[in-house]
This record gives sequence, structure tokens and C-alpha cells, in this order.
Amino acid sequence: MIFVTGGSGLIGTFLIPVLVEQGYQVRALYRGQIPTIPLADKVEWVEGDILDIALLRKALQGVTHFFHCAGLVSYDPQDKELLKQVNIEGAANIVDACLEAGTIKLCHVSSIAAIGRPAKAKILTEESKWDPAEYHSAYASSKHLGELEVWRGIAEGLDAVIVNPSVVLGPADWDRSSTRLFKYVFNNNSFYTGGTANFVDVRDVVEAMLRLTFSEISGERFILNAAQLAYKDFFGKIAGCMNRKAPAYKVNPVMAELVWRAERVRSWLTGARPLITKDTARVSAKNHLFSSEKVQKFTGLKFRPLDETIAWTCAGLLQKQPVA
Repeated sequence: MIFVTGGSGLIGTFLIPVLVEQGYQVRALYRGQIPTIPLADKVEWVEGDILDIALLRKALQGVTHFFHCAGLVSYDPQDKELLKQVNIEGAANIVDACLEAGTIKLCHVSSIAAIGRPAKAKILTEESKWDPAEYHSAYASSKHLGELEVWRGIAEGLDAVIVNPSVVLGPADWDRSSTRLFKYVFNNNSFYTGGTANFVDVRDVVEAMLRLTFSEISGERFILNAAQLAYKDFFGKIAGCMNRKAPAYKVNPVMAELVWRAERVRSWLTGARPLITKDTARVSAKNHLFSSEKVQKFTGLKFRPLDETIAWTCAGLLQKQPVA
């Protein structure tokens, strides 16, 4: 019996059907409404929340493997407390429930945001040290502290692996997750930042999770990243696939600082969420490359070319009704 959280998210949407197709019994957590995903009728759905430790204990009866894909991704200052609850307290509850069950292997989905970024380091690995004295976004800190809960569980005997995906690409809802980058180009926006980002295909993330979880590997973390690309080039590739005009005007760091400050004022005045925050402006200017050498060595996984992933994602999104 496999238990999955985050079934409505990008990774969970692709993971659950694969598990069902491979013959596993799948039990999954949902909130509000059962996700509309392939083979959803073959899944045992449990309504609840990862903050409900009693519900988790009950839901894990008979479970042998746990894929924790649920998590909050936000760089909005308004979500600071919610990030703590979902990404830290939620992880702690899951670790405690798994330890109590005693026979579960956990695959915890973290993020490259939780990878340390030593000064002057251009290539980052699983061994890159997290420096608490450095500035970190609330999101990055929540993912780091969530990982620490898993490491605490491992120290107490938990069988677990951690994966740190980069920006995960795949045809999801137009207005959620990384697909907002595709929506940005589809809507003919004109600006791009000068930084780079790291990307990975959701199908490769799922494959890595399966290989690691159904193996003897334990007590390890793995970066999942296919390639690094400048935002200008990334947007250009999307524009080519979607027959749109690529963003042509570069936003320099000074302009980016002005924009997020203006957005903060607008947010205060209107109550609307800011389109750009201090953290998104600064993250988009970074140029770190994340190495996937470790996961390739441990599992033999070969990542899909980024061009193939972008084309596949564009084709899937264009089959859906675009959001204005």
C-alpha cells in the first residue's frame, strides 16, 4: 500500500497514475475535492490535512511506502506563517507518524531552494552547506527546516530519502506552479530578467522518486535537475513553441528592486497579492547551477533534454483552455 500527499500538485498528478499502472494499491490525501487526474477512480482517497496527526496515523495503517509531495510554494510575505505550518509542521507530523508506524519508507519532496549556497560557488551539490547567517527567503527556510525534520527522523531510525527538484516542468493547470512561466509568455509579456534557472521534467522527477523509494537506498538526499538556462533563452523557446513573441526587454537589478517595492505598496493599498516580491526579484537574478551527478550515479537515471520537455509542456497546455 502506497500513501501519497499532494495528489493535486504537478508531481502528484503524474506520480499517482504511474503507481496505479504499475499495480500498486494507492491511498492518497486530498483537501476539499478529489483531484481530477487519470485513474483517480482506482485510488483510495482520504480527506484531510497533514497538520492533523491523528488522521495521518489512521491513514498510514497498512502502508509500506509514503511519497510526501504536498507543500506550499510561495514567495509572498503574506504566507510566512502558512509556510511554517505546511512545510515544517506538516513534515514533522509525517515523520512522527511514519516513525510510529515503524515499517514505512518515506520519500520526501523538498526543493533546490533548501540547498546551501556558499559564497562564490557556481555549481551546487547535495553537500553545499546551508549558512543560517545568510539571507534566505521564507520559502527556502521552510523547505530547509522541513528537511531537518526528515533528518531528525532518519537519526531516529526512519527509512527515508529526500529529493530536491529544480523548477519542475509539465502540462499542469495554466495558473499554477511553473506553468505560470508559460502563461507569462503566452500572454505576450515583454520583460525578462538577466538571471538563469534550473529545470527538470516532471516525468524524470517521478522516475527518480520511484527508483530511489523502491530500492535499498536510505538516508540520502538527491538533487534532480536536467539543465540550466537563462530566462531570456527559456522564454524564447516557449515563444517558439507557442507561436508568441518572446520577451525582448531586459529588467536590470535596479529596475527589479523598484518593481517589487512598487508591488508591495500596491498590495498594501488593494489587498491583492503582489505579482513580484523581493524574493522573486532576487531569486530570478541568481546564476547557480545545480548538479545531478549523485542521482545519476546512484540510479542510472538519464534526464530528458530540456527542449523536449518545453515542447511537450507547451503542447499539453495548448490543448487546454488558456487563462487570461
